[in-house]
Amino acid sequence: MTTPIWDPGQYLRHAGHRARPFADLLARVPALPTPAPRIADLGCGPGNVTAQLTERWPAAHVTGYDNSPAMLDRAHTEHEGPTAGGGRLDFAHADVRTWAPEEPHDLIVSNATLQWVPGHADRFADWIAGLRPGGTLAFQVPDNIDAPLHALMRELAATPRWKARLADVLRRTDSVHTPGAYLDRLARLGCAADVWQTTYFHVLEGEDPVLDWVKGTGLRPALTALAGDPEARERFLAEYRDLLRQAYPSAPYGTVLPFRRLFAVAVKEA
Repeated sequence: MTTPIWDPGQYLRHAGHRARPFADLLARVPALPTPAPRIADLGCGPGNVTAQLTERWPAAHVTGYDNSPAMLDRAHTEHEGPTAGGGRLDFAHADVRTWAPEEPHDLIVSNATLQWVPGHADRFADWIAGLRPGGTLAFQVPDNIDAPLHALMRELAATPRWKARLADVLRRTDSVHTPGAYLDRLARLGCAADVWQTTYFHVLEGEDPVLDWVKGTGLRPALTALAGDPEARERFLAEYRDLLRQAYPSAPYGTVLPFRRLFAVAVKEA
């Protein structure tokens, strides 16, 4: 899979819809072990949802980690600094594939990132080992790789016109495990695990809003692979746009994008 180049502005065009699952995830996180908790957000992006952590735990020291310079620049500029409750929000460069806590943490969260990390379930043991007793690992990932949004992208990339350039750059169909697999892995690591799925029915507005949505996330590897050939990039987008228009027809009130997500909250034994 091609490492995508991220565009914070494009990603934030649907910030309200994208932030809701993180709020739903945090609602299921129990009380943390210490009054001024240490928190890490893995794959923080532009920092807009990381800031929600300081609202829930205003005395916390929260660090958002990402490997995209563009995303981190946006996060540093718009969200970094002391919090009203005496805590602090900061950001740092890190690779989720290798990051491990260097000090005890009360909470490690990840929002819509682990689907980009092959073998991410193998990292759970190190992250849980870095939690204080009673601490929490919580994450959510898109769980819709079989939806038309992705299936049509893969089918188009595999056609003769695009196969040589795109067939191997997109997310793998096994990039997210089943809910049962996550539950089993987390429980075997000594956690009380709560795993569930939710399908959101996002009502999007504007012209070709589903294409606009996916240009900020799932389409990034293809856009990155074609970045050096603007003509080919626009041709691919036009073909994909026509397929999305058929799969997600518009209605008088907007265009509905069903989007399933998988959530997990794992509390380390106290």
